[in-house]
Amino acid sequence: MFPFPSTPLPPLAALHDRWQPIGSLQTLYVRAGKAPEPRSVAEAQAIGGYGLAEDRHASLLSPRQLLIADNGAYRRWGLADGTLRENLRVDFPARGLASGDLLRIGSDVVLWITFVCEPCRLLERRAPGIVANIGRDRGMLARVLRGGTIRRGAEIVVCRAIAPAFSDQWQQRVQQVACAVPEGAWISYRQLAEMAGVQTAYCRAFPKVLAQLPAPVAARVRSQRSGAGEAPWSGAGFFGMAQD
Repeated sequence: MFPFPSTPLPPLAALHDRWQPIGSLQTLYVRAGKAPEPRSVAEAQAIGGYGLAEDRHASLLSPRQLLIADNGAYRRWGLADGTLRENLRVDFPARGLASGDLLRIGSDVVLWITFVCEPCRLLERRAPGIVANIGRDRGMLARVLRGGTIRRGAEIVVCRAIAPAFSDQWQQRVQQVACAVPEGAWISYRQLAEMAGVQTAYCRAFPKVLAQLPAPVAARVRSQRSGAGEAPWSGAGFFGMAQD
């Protein structure tokens, strides 16, 4: 198991001839703080390495800063508007995207597709019976690689398989993060969950997953600090792919 990412991303300027038109942005949502529902907006500010300004999922340490869903999924499943709690709704199949793809929205914003969004009990409450069957129609998650203004109706182009890919298996992502913790540092279970893109409820399963790693690596993940001279890991470098 190698630390992530194992393959650096080429400068975005070098990709100018690899972008392919794929569709457009139909609807844009931001969900601020503890607001009960996402708010449809005409434009939003994307911040590189962080997410959408004022959105509750924005975080420097998260691989799930934005959720992308598509019109087709809403039609196939007969969903009420906003059921999937996506940030971006597009007019092409989101399930056709893969981890490591890049999306450029308009002329500036670039998103790094990370992994499929796993259906959860909250979705089941909004649409009973859907979790067992929706699969990749749930949508794809992404990080903001290059920021700027996202506007409803913007053209979207794709660059396939150019960035490092994440696993859709949460256990493998947990191990990737653990392997990236530098020697002499440690990481909390909560931060590990955030960086692996899983809910904190998964923390109870971490000991079993981490037991598959070498003992010195697994020991860098803990619930609290122990050991003189050790410092908490900031996560620096793990998502170190911001490009101008």
